[in-house]
Formats: sequence, C-alpha cells, structure tokens
Amino acid sequence: MSKVMIIGSGIAGLFAANRLADAGHQVVVVTKQRAKDSSTNWAQGGIAAILDSDDTDAIQAHIEDTLRSGDGACDEAVVRSVIGEAGQRIQDLIEIGVNFHADEHGEFSLAKEGGHSEPRILHAKDTTGREIERALVAKAVANPNIVLRTNTLAIDLIQREHGRPEQGVAGAWCLDQQNGRVDTVQADAIVLATGGVGRLWAHTTNPSVATGDGLAMGYRAGACAKDMAFIQFHPTALHSSATRPFLITEALRGEGAVLLSSDDLRTWQEACEQASLNGNEQPTPHAFSFTLRHSQQGSMATRDIVARAIDQELKASGENHVWLITAHLSRPHLEDNFPNIALRLSQERLVLGEDPIPVLPAAHYMVGGLEVDDLGRVMLRDRSEPMPHLFAIGEVACTGMHGANRLASNSLLEAVVYAHRAAEHLIEYPPEPYEGNHPAWRAEGLDALVEHTPLVHDRQSLLATMSQEVGIVRTHQRLRRAHRRLALLHDEIAMMWKESIPDRDIIELRNLALTGRLVVESAIKQPTNMGLHFNLDLLTDGKP
Repeated sequence: MSKVMIIGSGIAGLFAANRLADAGHQVVVVTKQRAKDSSTNWAQGGIAAILDSDDTDAIQAHIEDTLRSGDGACDEAVVRSVIGEAGQRIQDLIEIGVNFHADEHGEFSLAKEGGHSEPRILHAKDTTGREIERALVAKAVANPNIVLRTNTLAIDLIQREHGRPEQGVAGAWCLDQQNGRVDTVQADAIVLATGGVGRLWAHTTNPSVATGDGLAMGYRAGACAKDMAFIQFHPTALHSSATRPFLITEALRGEGAVLLSSDDLRTWQEACEQASLNGNEQPTPHAFSFTLRHSQQGSMATRDIVARAIDQELKASGENHVWLITAHLSRPHLEDNFPNIALRLSQERLVLGEDPIPVLPAAHYMVGGLEVDDLGRVMLRDRSEPMPHLFAIGEVACTGMHGANRLASNSLLEAVVYAHRAAEHLIEYPPEPYEGNHPAWRAEGLDALVEHTPLVHDRQSLLATMSQEVGIVRTHQRLRRAHRRLALLHDEIAMMWKESIPDRDIIELRNLALTGRLVVESAIKQPTNMGLHFNLDLLTDGKP
C-alpha cells in the first residue's frame, strides 16, 4: 500500500485520512497545532444537504440557490454532482459518529441561512464544526494506519524532479516546532487540506492557523491558483475587544434576527414605544432594516450583498459596527438552539434574545484557491493537466462549486465530497512509490533570526494593506497601491528567508505575502463586478 501525506486536519483532511487508512494505506497527517485547531472546529452553522436522493425538487432548489449565489460563475456540472452526492456523504459522517441535531422523533432539525430558499442545513446546534471534528479526530486517533504529527508545519513540497512540476511531488519539508528541526517527510502522494487565508485581514473569523500555507506551497511548486479575487466576508462577526474572533452564525438570522443600523435601531425602538402607548402590537424590526435598500431578502440576502450593505452603512455613518437584533424572538428558544453564542455573549455582558448585538463584516472564506479537477487533483499552472501525486481539498481548493460567492454552509459539503473523491481515486489507482532522492532541507550557512521586530512590522504592514486596500469594496487605485506595497514586502521577506533558519513566524509571513499578492493580482485582472468582487471603478450606473 502507498504512503499518503495529508497536510491539514479539518473535515476534508481527516475524512480523507480515515477513508484511506480504512483501505489499508499508510497515512501521515501533518497539522501545525493540535488536530482540532482548524477552521472546521470553528464552524457554527452546519452543512447544507438534501438527504433523499429521490427528492429531485429539493435537489434542484439547492442547485438553483447555489448557482444564484455564485453569480453566474459556478461550474454547473460540479454543483449538480456535489449536491447530488450529499446524502451519501452525510450518511458517511453519521456512521463515523457525527451527531446532528434531531427532534424527539429522530427527524433532523434543518436550519435556513442567507441565500437558501428552504431549510436544508444539518447542524449540531451552533457547534456543528466542533461536533464533526470531534468524531473525525476520535476515529483517526484510533486508526493504526494513521500517524498524527501535531505541532508540525509544512514548509515546501518536494518535487520528484527539481524544476519540473509536471513530474509531481514526493514529499514535503516540515518544521517540527517542538525541537526546531526541519524534517524531510516522504510520501507517494500529498493531499493539501490546509484551509484558507483569513489571517490576511485585521478582522477575520478564522483561527490563527489560516495563513494560506497549502495555497502558497502548491503555487511555489507549479500549481495553478484560480479565482483569488473572491474573498468572502462574513457579515456578522462579533464586534469585541477580545483578541479571539467570534462568528455569529447566519442561522441566527435564519431564525429571524435582523440587522439594523444605529438610526434604524432608534426608529424601531421609538415605534415600539408608540405601539405600547397606543395598545398596539409591537412592530418587528424587519421593516426598519437598512438591508432592504439592497435586497428584498433584507438580512437574509446572500453574504456578498449583506456584507456590502453593512460596509456602505458604516462608511456613511462613521461607526464601527451595526446591530443584530433578537429581542423580538423567544429567548428560551434561542438559548436552547444557540448555546455557544449565548455563552459568548454573556462574557460581553449581553443577553441573547434581549440586547442588540454589535457586529461587523470579517474575512471568512477563500472562495478561490488551487484549481482542481473533479477528483481533487491539482492542476498545473499554464497547462490543462493535473500535477501528478498532488491533491487539494476543502477551502484551499477551487472546484468551481462556489463561483463568485459561496452559498452559506456549502463549504463543509464540498469538502467532504472532494475528500471522498480524492481518497477513492488514490485507493483505486495507488501512486507508484518514488525511489529517487529526497533531499534534506538546506541548512548550511543559515542563522537563527534573532531579531523578530522586522517580522512583526512586516506582518502588521501586510494586514493594514489588505484591510485598507483589498476589502469588501475596492478601487483600481487601491488595488494598484496594494500591489506595489506587497511587491516591496515580498522582496524584504525573500531576503530574510534566504538568510534565516525557518520558524513559524517567517514561514507564515512568507505564505501570507504570496497569497496576498495572488488575491491582489486576481482582483486587478477581474474585468467586471460579480459576487464578492466589487470595484467602484467598474460601476456603470454610478451607484454602489
């Protein structure tokens, strides 16, 4: 049996690892913190799926919602195949031990989120990602064919023939963060499952590990990056002084929560007071929301529309957040269905179901990524063929499923479907073992980077540039300025990289700088506004 290296320990990586190990393959999972420290673990909302493969109307509705959200840029064949496969993959997760929330009759409780026309999202209340990760980690730890290498950071892929990407990969150099040693890890095939790049922006919902490592490694090895202009900002991250970001799941708006500006909030509260004086029924906040000026769906529009609406509102008002209103909803119901959110809000001295919640958009999901085919094989740059022995699954991959804007809760579905496909392909067609040389990491003449102040300043500069110039709303001038700044930053980082023994700080900064450049270059080349890319200079009617 072959040896497969999986870099990343979210739903995509662990699902593939378990499937391969069950078939007898030797699997090493490399993850730079603990196995559970992934974006999957932070996912609150759930996984969108139609469980009954014979319910063609429901499947078609899910397809249409996905295509509509993708703003004409989805690969429809991919959308149809992934959604059609959803029921099988959900069953796989259930068999692994994932406990999705169900009622007393055993019927799954389905949530509705922005852009969805019907409730179709399976969840474990508001800790779905944590539940999925728990089950996958437990199975992986118990499998003798899986080696989990925690606190290990992959640095670069090893090509089978140096300088010839078309020959594929044979392993990776990895930093053991416990002893500072760089190891040469051999593998017959590599699966990148490293997640996204949210840490490029000052406000993000992503964990600290989301630094674009897999994307950068694949690109340096000759892989093709696609659709990098499309970065999704989640509309409702909690506005807080806490350093750890916190997402307010879209499912809360699916239950009826409404976004209001400060002016909207005052107007609604005045209307409620007047209704009380007159003995009338209290008005709901829906009709008062600024989001209705942007979409008839209001607070339940797709994420690109809602995030831009909030961004425009904040720029006009000069404030730093808007409000998510839940006071018109049942507090016991909310606390029962969103216990994690209720607990986190209590730490801010806020009560779910009573107090307005301060929220703002934050970088959330990388819609683009390494281009892959329908088996998850990474495509070569400038060549319409896959790179041998290299796969990408989950957020790091661009499958064509999401188009220009990901529909809520489609990401976990796409991740598990492509993890299954990649694993099945490796099982059916095991890669030939590589008998060539696996070079050790270059270490001669390198010194430890004693002075880390430049790294801190460079990372702050990178965050400031991406946050100010490459956010929700863009212009040609801002993008060109970002491109010039990132080019200078790239040269500085390259100089330090050539002279220093690698550590986590410089590895992540190197990867972030490269992925930032790919985002900016893709945005500059994007000729029209669509989905998540919104450039004021591309408007034809002068209206945002």
